Amino acid sequence: MVSKKTTILFIPRGLHKVRKISFSRGALFSLLFFIFITLLSVIWFATDYIKIKTKMPELQYLKKENKFQKTHIIALSKKINQINQAMAKLQKFEHKLRVMTNLEPSKQHEELLAVGGSNESTLASGYQLEEVHKGLIKQMHKSLEDLERKTAIASISQSQLNDFLKEQKSILACTPSIRPTDGWLSSGFGYRISPFTNRREFHKGIDIATSIGTPVIAPADGLVADAYNNGNFGKMIVINHGYNLKTRYGHLSKFRVKKRQHVKRGQIIGEVGNTGRCTGPHLHYEVLLDGVPVNPLRFIQN
Repeated sequence: MVSKKTTILFIPRGLHKVRKISFSRGALFSLLFFIFITLLSVIWFATDYIKIKTKMPELQYLKKENKFQKTHIIALSKKINQINQAMAKLQKFEHKLRVMTNLEPSKQHEELLAVGGSNESTLASGYQLEEVHKGLIKQMHKSLEDLERKTAIASISQSQLNDFLKEQKSILACTPSIRPTDGWLSSGFGYRISPFTNRREFHKGIDIATSIGTPVIAPADGLVADAYNNGNFGKMIVINHGYNLKTRYGHLSKFRVKKRQHVKRGQIIGEVGNTGRCTGPHLHYEVLLDGVPVNPLRFIQN
């Protein structure tokens, strides 16, 4: 069988020798196929290169955007930690106030002091964005949930503390703590010899001797329960301070307040006199706790 071959002649100019190349048709088809595949490969690589080239600006933008997001995520995490630390300081301060005021902390408040923040090790700038997303963002969500819980509990806790301190402030405002008038102590609280009967008797208050007309002031906030003529104590004022505390002022020469009138600490309520049974101008001053007379000097702070 005669094989089919293809011959290619190379005819040069002038007298140079003619050259020829002979090869089979199978080899020719193989060569053409190789050339075709090579051209397709070149076209494919060229197209892919052009696509990559056109996407380079977008890739650069995404790279910058990722870096920007990473920086802000880290900054946000640090801010959350700072808020956590500030919250912890406020909680410690509140705890001190509760200890000072003998107000027991609630169970929720104790749990609140044990809550932590984000892990600082995940804030390192060397972390890849994927690692930040996996670790840091998860911790940030947990920290935000903790902060929300802290805020809710702290709001209740501080509301309780605020109510307690308001009550304490009210108690202090209503506790008789200043001298009701100027003068000198002429008779103390307790047993004494009566200047009228010359017998031993219990004196339920203190006597402050001073001149007639000297102003008498309320030693604490309260409500005037009565302003009347008592007989032995002459013109008398009774103030109800609340919290089972009352004060009484006897031998007055003049009333400066009326029954059911609210008074403030330091407000003038009357004037010293010598009405009723007395040996001279003075103020008889009593403090009653649960209706029982107590020594007024225990309350006077000035």
